[in-house]
Amino acid sequence: MRGAVKIVTIGGGSSYTPELVEGFITRYDSLPMAEHWFVDVEEGRDKVETVARMAQRMWDASGHKVSVHVSFDRREALPGADFVTTQFRVGLLYARIKDERIPLSHGIIGQETNGAGGIFKALRTIPVMKALVDDMRELCPDAWLINFTNPSGMVTEAVIRHFGWQRTIGLCNVPILAEIREPASLGLEASDLTIQCAGLNHFHWHRVFDATGRERTSELIAKLNGPESSMPANIEGVDIPLDLIGTADLLPCGYHRYYLTTQEMLAHQLDDYAAHTTRAETVKRIEDELFALYADPDLDHKPEQLALRGGAHYSDAACGTIAAVYTNSHVRMTVSTQNRGAIRDLPYDCIVEVSSLISAIGAEPLVWGDMRPHERGWLQVMKAMEECTIKAAIEGDYGALLEAFDLNPLIPNGATARLVMHELLIAHERFLPQFADVIAGLKADGVTITDETVRELVAHGR
Repeated sequence: MRGAVKIVTIGGGSSYTPELVEGFITRYDSLPMAEHWFVDVEEGRDKVETVARMAQRMWDASGHKVSVHVSFDRREALPGADFVTTQFRVGLLYARIKDERIPLSHGIIGQETNGAGGIFKALRTIPVMKALVDDMRELCPDAWLINFTNPSGMVTEAVIRHFGWQRTIGLCNVPILAEIREPASLGLEASDLTIQCAGLNHFHWHRVFDATGRERTSELIAKLNGPESSMPANIEGVDIPLDLIGTADLLPCGYHRYYLTTQEMLAHQLDDYAAHTTRAETVKRIEDELFALYADPDLDHKPEQLALRGGAHYSDAACGTIAAVYTNSHVRMTVSTQNRGAIRDLPYDCIVEVSSLISAIGAEPLVWGDMRPHERGWLQVMKAMEECTIKAAIEGDYGALLEAFDLNPLIPNGATARLVMHELLIAHERFLPQFADVIAGLKADGVTITDETVRELVAHGR
């Protein structure tokens, strides 16, 4: 790959985009860009145009001649693209509010990438990724797809295993947060620690070694429930049972809290549900404030308030991945990629989140080996759940969706779970054409939505 780079960002109106632009600016010497296209839906016109104007100001202030373009037709943007990044949310934040509030209205965990909410985010997203891949195959057949649309692992698996786009790497900010925060908690520099990750997106474990090769994992486990923890700020700080974690001597990711302390996490979520401070509703308010800042014609840098949005360093991870592919630099990163035997307890061709070397040929996973029985059991159940979800998303298979709900550890089996599933189908009808017949049958049977906030969103076409 030579010459100036063209990058297309699907979901360019995201509030994360200024961080993406900042990352490209800081890497310009190794990643010389010429064009950055922002693609979005018509409903997001105001946001994407606001972000594009700010992005152009950022580039102009940097002194680099990079042109920013906006399009509402990805086929206009894709020709000649070297990299396509994806950071979109089908249904906007209104969809996330539904994913969180509907399960919570029935006393079940409501979270955008875990449990029932994560399954439905995948159902809406995977068909859109199929259409994008079809267009890329025609218009930019040599482009790399860098995905950090959630649920990143399932989306990446659908793209690589089912849609056949091998030039794909999936990203998450959670391993990056560990790489940034854990060295300081041990009084070390980032270059002094090596982190070895393995698992699934939002369900991985990792070990930590210092520059001498000495393992420091147990020291960090002791700090998990304290202020020096590397856990993401957007996840409720419920204490993790250290006796359970210490048995494995592996550091969990922040999202394990939902699985290891489900009752405690649910109690916090139900309080937020009652107060209308669920994470989705909070993020909606933060985003409104961010876009008011972005509209300032004098703002030409990423504002500090973006850190409150959650998901910090997602965009910077994308920039680092793209630069590593472009420069063939064999940078070590944790990404979602094909397993290829790195984790022996999972299928060879499935997608895992694992430490890898990133170069011009993509991600080369580093061998982890076998998991202990406890972690192996969790991983195999979660992978099976992901596979059922992907099948349901692609085929509109109601039975596969039931199986995904049955397998998911955050969804108690029984009539309530089925009711949650039916309400989510109706609430997201606009974005689930593959389930049109199922939804029509549910509506004919008189299924209605329990949560008043969600009923209002649906009534207003949101």
